[in-house]
This record gives sequence, structure tokens and C-alpha cells, in this order.
Amino acid sequence: MRLLMIGCAVLSASIAMPAFAADMAAPEQPPLEVVYAQPNTGGWYIRGDLGGHWANFGEAEYITYGAGVPAPGTDILEGDLDGAFTLGGGVGYQINKHLRTDVTADYWFKSDFSGSSSNGATTDTSSMTAWLLLANAYVDLGTWGGFTPYIGGGIGGAHIKWDTLTNTPPGAEHPGSSNWRFAAAAMVGASYCISDRLQLDAGYRFTHVEGGRMFEQVGTEPGPGFDDGLNVHEVRAGLRYSLGGSNANCEPEPVAYVPAAEPVYK
Repeated sequence: MRLLMIGCAVLSASIAMPAFAADMAAPEQPPLEVVYAQPNTGGWYIRGDLGGHWANFGEAEYITYGAGVPAPGTDILEGDLDGAFTLGGGVGYQINKHLRTDVTADYWFKSDFSGSSSNGATTDTSSMTAWLLLANAYVDLGTWGGFTPYIGGGIGGAHIKWDTLTNTPPGAEHPGSSNWRFAAAAMVGASYCISDRLQLDAGYRFTHVEGGRMFEQVGTEPGPGFDDGLNVHEVRAGLRYSLGGSNANCEPEPVAYVPAAEPVYK
């Protein structure tokens, strides 16, 4: 009887030990939580642009003196500006997927001017260069297939520099003026994701520059002159590079992943 009892005890232990070991090894799995990777929502970027511009000159008003003019009077100079290249750059911040802002500086290369007085007495030639400094804000309208259309606006100043204005005949030369003026711009365009950090940006910009002094008076020759302002059209293309990591509009769509569960032992 004693031997039978010992045998039953050994048999029970041999059956219980594997179950106990399995119970020790198998962790208890908690409910799995699905977590979505969050996209980058902002960051600094730099940009560089190259393009072309052309301006609607309108007209300029200048003071006339001399025989037949009992007192200084005003006459009109009409003309056109040729197109020229634009080179620019800037630094900005992508606030989120739909809002960004930047500060830009652009140089308008020399545009030749040709015009004449309203009485047809002279043919007038000059040229103009300018620096344009703007603080801009943009709305990115969404991204489809890597393309992000946008609209924007900016305010700032333009430093307009007129070269010598030459009258033919009689060949008089009026020193050109240079001055800062208020400027405002509106933009529309689209960017394309070349990589998660680099974008190609192409678009159109319209800039209105306030009027100002155009040329000086020399002796008894007509002058000084004041242009009525410029409406400048630009077609531009350039690159934007994100400095703080992936651009918000160029990152892959958020993906779901399951965090690894910590083992729990009984």
C-alpha cells in the first residue's frame, strides 16, 4: 500500500510539472493598441529662385520750363520697359501642412526703357534695376501625387534705381534717381516633391510698386520727373530645401504600427 501511494504521488508530480512550466513561460498578452506615426508639421527651409519679369510702366509726369511756359507746368512721359531676368532667395518656416511664411530678396536685372514726351518733341531712353524685399505668407491647398498648389501674398519694399535719362534731340541727359518704395505682391503656383526634403517650386507673381522720383532736372531742361508706379509680372521657378527634416507635404502617409507587448508572467 505504501509503495502504491508513493507511485501515485510521483505520477501526479510528473503530470503537473510540464503544465506549471508552460504556465510560467507563456506571458499574458494585453490588448494590442494600434498607434499611428505622426507626420512632421513644421520646420525651417531655404529657397532659391530664377525667372523673368516684365513691367507695365504707364507714364511719368515731369516739370517743364522755358519759352512759352509762363510758369512751371507738367508734361507726360510715356514709354515701355523691356523684360529682364530675376534672381532671388529667401528663408522661411513651414508652420503645418497648409501654412508657411518666408522672407525673400529678389534682384531685377536691368530693363531698358524707351519712351517719348506726350508732345512728341523728344525720344527718351533709360534703364531700371531694382531690389525687392518681401515678407510673404502662403496657403498650401493640399498634396496630390507629390504636387501641392498654393496661393500667397506679400508686402515690403522695392529699391528702384533709374539710370540716366537721355533726351534725343537735343541730347540732354538727366541723372536718374534711386529710392525705396512700398511694394505688395500676390502669388500663385505649385510645388513638387523631389524628395522628402527637396521641392521644385514654380509659379507666377504680380507685384505693384508705388510711384516715385524717376529723374532729376538739369539746367533749364525739363525735370524733375516722377513715374506713376510699376505693375510687374514674373514667372519664376526654384528649389525649396527643408532644414529640420522631412517637409510636412512630402512625407509618406502616416502608417499604423503595433508596439511590442511587454511579457507578463503569472
